[in-house]
Amino acid sequence: MKATDLFVRCLEHERIEFIFGVPGEENADFMMSLRGSSVRFVLTRHEQGAAFMAEVYGRLTGNPAGCLGTLGPGATNLITGVADANMDRAPMLVLTGQGATTRQHKESHQVMSVVDMYEPVTKWAHAIKHPDNIPEVVRKAVRLSRVEKPGAVLIELAEDLAKLDAKTQPLDVRRVRRAVPADKIVDRAFEKLRSAKRPVIVAGNGAVRKRASKQLRLLCEKTGIGVISTFMAKGCVDMDAEYCLFTIGLGAKDLPACAIDAADLVVTLGYDMVEYHPRLWNHAGDKDIVHIDFLPAEVDANYHPATEVVGDLAHTLWMLNERFDKFGVPDYDLNQQASMRRAMLDDFAEHAGDETEGIVRPQKALADVRRALGPRDVLLSDVGAHKMWIARYYQCHEPNTCLIPNGFCSMGFALPGAIAADLVVKNGSDGGPRDRKVLAICGDGGFLMNVQEMETARRLDSDITVLVWEDGGYGLIAWKQDNEFGAHTDLAFGNPDWMKLAESFGWHGRRVEDAADLSGALGEALAYDGPALVVVPIDYGENPKLTEKLGQIVCPI
Repeated sequence: MKATDLFVRCLEHERIEFIFGVPGEENADFMMSLRGSSVRFVLTRHEQGAAFMAEVYGRLTGNPAGCLGTLGPGATNLITGVADANMDRAPMLVLTGQGATTRQHKESHQVMSVVDMYEPVTKWAHAIKHPDNIPEVVRKAVRLSRVEKPGAVLIELAEDLAKLDAKTQPLDVRRVRRAVPADKIVDRAFEKLRSAKRPVIVAGNGAVRKRASKQLRLLCEKTGIGVISTFMAKGCVDMDAEYCLFTIGLGAKDLPACAIDAADLVVTLGYDMVEYHPRLWNHAGDKDIVHIDFLPAEVDANYHPATEVVGDLAHTLWMLNERFDKFGVPDYDLNQQASMRRAMLDDFAEHAGDETEGIVRPQKALADVRRALGPRDVLLSDVGAHKMWIARYYQCHEPNTCLIPNGFCSMGFALPGAIAADLVVKNGSDGGPRDRKVLAICGDGGFLMNVQEMETARRLDSDITVLVWEDGGYGLIAWKQDNEFGAHTDLAFGNPDWMKLAESFGWHGRRVEDAADLSGALGEALAYDGPALVVVPIDYGENPKLTEKLGQIVCPI
């Protein structure tokens, strides 16, 4: 069969559901081979949007989707979303065309070394050299994208190789079980937990895997040990559980850090320091740390654990649960953790019931969002000042119900990501119920970075709601400049007429001027069958107030 026919057959064998992208001349043969395939191609309006869609599919399902671009500008447009997925540990296949092999050695129209460009932002980047190698390349790429820690893999196919005949067949898909830690090292970690008086758990991105979250909850139910999550680990334990100590990761010290200060043992689970560097919670480098993860710890002066339990995270937690069942639970002193949780709950409630006229406080907006969404509904955050408020004030019941890009942290993530989340929900791709709601929260800056995907959402009839926090500028940068310099540079910009924008793309639109009206507007938008836009003027005068509050933190006793 033709090389691209074989390529598509291999993707079908791997049960790839979606490829998002913008095709070009150099992958025209591949696109023709996709016709009639079980792999669904979703045409996007920009390659960056395609990459963000593939990232969200990977984060929600644990399996890769494809994002596709042609050579040159198509490949460069993809790269920001690919880097975001790779650093946020989302499995992804990146598929690019390339000029013919007969012209790659010389100056030639749009030809550049895509493989070299992608090596820093993928787990593996490879140009197919012979059509018969396609089955091995695809099998290796999918396997590498899925194994811990997951990430992006690039496959490049030149336009002349795409047309050649191939003599090979797809390889059978064979999964391997993850390696598990030895009893000896788990015994050592367990002894650390038995001898501690005030242990605390810091859960990172790896802890939102379904099996890991289940075992973590069992461990906490037995022991009462509190769990602090990073931004990307939200929902690994239920927000209503007494052992949920909410989220850590803001640049300034917050109340959850008090639990780390008081701890005589810190157990990290699936922790990635790209989210929250250990110098911010272990400045002196003297904390007793048990590192539990799929891979050994990154070497860092502030993160130098004496005990590293390396292997499948869920299985490791199961082994610890077995030991607690056999030997019992020590008499831990967790009073400080309970006091900290009460203090945070009081903080969350402070402005949750605001009914003021005019501009909306972030705390009020997020309280209304939490009430509007069910436990399994999906919230996606873009990057900006709103992300900091979501990280602190929006808590979750289930894993993977709040998606925040927090490794590479690219703006423009949430709108295309919401489109992919809706496809996952509608197709049941993650095994969850198909009636879940999808809500994206964006700043006015981040939303307009991929605003063209509003057309994609309408064309796909995506049942999504986007809540835009409008402040007319790059608020997070202003916040940080104000904190450091006492003033900020010119970061203001203009915005469209939001309701005309929504109308022009065929979206339902609603602008909310008063805090009292937000709850009703959200309910109306979420009930609308199709894409809906809700815009609120946001009171970022709360930013310096939060900075001041965090600067005055006194840890509860």
